[in-house]
Amino acid sequence: MSLLGYCIVALVILLASCLQSSIGFGIGMLAAPFVTLVDPELIPGTLIMVATLVTLMVVVREREHIDLHGTGWALVGRVPGTIAGAVLLAMLPQRALAIMLAGVVLVGVALTSVGWIPAARRRNVVLAGATSGLLGTATSIGGPPMALVWQRNSGARLRSTMSGFFLVGSLMSIAALAATGAVDGHTLWGFAVLVPAAVVGYALSRRINRFLDPKRLRWLAIGASTMGAVVLIGRELLAM
Repeated sequence: MSLLGYCIVALVILLASCLQSSIGFGIGMLAAPFVTLVDPELIPGTLIMVATLVTLMVVVREREHIDLHGTGWALVGRVPGTIAGAVLLAMLPQRALAIMLAGVVLVGVALTSVGWIPAARRRNVVLAGATSGLLGTATSIGGPPMALVWQRNSGARLRSTMSGFFLVGSLMSIAALAATGAVDGHTLWGFAVLVPAAVVGYALSRRINRFLDPKRLRWLAIGASTMGAVVLIGRELLAM
């Protein structure tokens, strides 16, 4: 990765970490398309590690608000989804994975934009957890399914519950990726050099939350995610 490439990725990670710390999800949707354009080898392993760090900081900050019952049922679904995602990642070529990643972003954007709200019943939470595990492990974007099923929550409750689920789920994904050989020295190096950007993004969120409407921040993330996904699909199609 060139110096310019690193600066771009670090800036995107900073903004995505700020978003994740503010609304409980979005680091994958916002960062994955841009990171893939600069260094596709950082997807999904490095981005999942960065997301794990950010969710850990949020969980520690807002641990008193976590819905442990809902998180538990979501993790029941996450286990088979994680295994399926690791298998899918091992089978897909890089170009197909990039297009799939962009498609996941666009579907997530569409669902969150129209405000569809499924009932947070046990079955739906388990299904959302499984879908999140599959997508999160294969593409590093596991936020949209959980955001849909838990969007009736707000503020600290949403951020902490989402973060609690993603903390455990991301650790599962990292273990599954390591077992399939998808975590290597480049993955770990990428995580190490991006830790400062993630920490700054988290710290920035604590100030931004006081002044910036989370709804506006969410729509900003949706716009940036859409742009990144479209650019990624365009690049892959032109390269064919």
